[in-house]
Amino acid sequence: MSFSKSAGRGWALGLALGSVGFAALGAADTGTMYRCPGNDYNNTITAKEAKDRGCKTIDGAPITIIQITKQRPSTGAAGSASGPAVTRVDPAEQRARDNDARRILEAELKREEERLAAMRTEFNNGEPERRGDEKNNQKYIERVSDMKAALARKENDIASIKRELAKLPS
Repeated sequence: MSFSKSAGRGWALGLALGSVGFAALGAADTGTMYRCPGNDYNNTITAKEAKDRGCKTIDGAPITIIQITKQRPSTGAAGSASGPAVTRVDPAEQRARDNDARRILEAELKREEERLAAMRTEFNNGEPERRGDEKNNQKYIERVSDMKAALARKENDIASIKRELAKLPS
């Protein structure tokens, strides 16, 4: 089968117009378009379902759907050219940094352990001394509860510091 140029253009134009007509016909057959809460657009539900969901009809308003594509991770060559240069740290300098970090964490651990010991002394195994403003038993119970929670937080803090110390090289 052979077509002349003009016949070929006419056939392509007819095919394009036919496709548009078919798409428009398909859209008309799907029913009313509803906009439901949460920007959910739907044309497959009944009018009763739309009313129950709180949807509103869309009459003659154009709907544009934009699909978002995920960005591809950059390749090693292209990514490294645009990013900052990776610098190596001298092993001696890294050891010094690690020693500083260890020293700081050990000092913090010692300070927190001293605070914990003081808190435990004040807590007195769950029976701290009553204060003058605690004639109401409920205030005393609330203070004991707060002290117990503070002790638990302090113990967790100390455990975290010990974990950080364990991560550092010896």
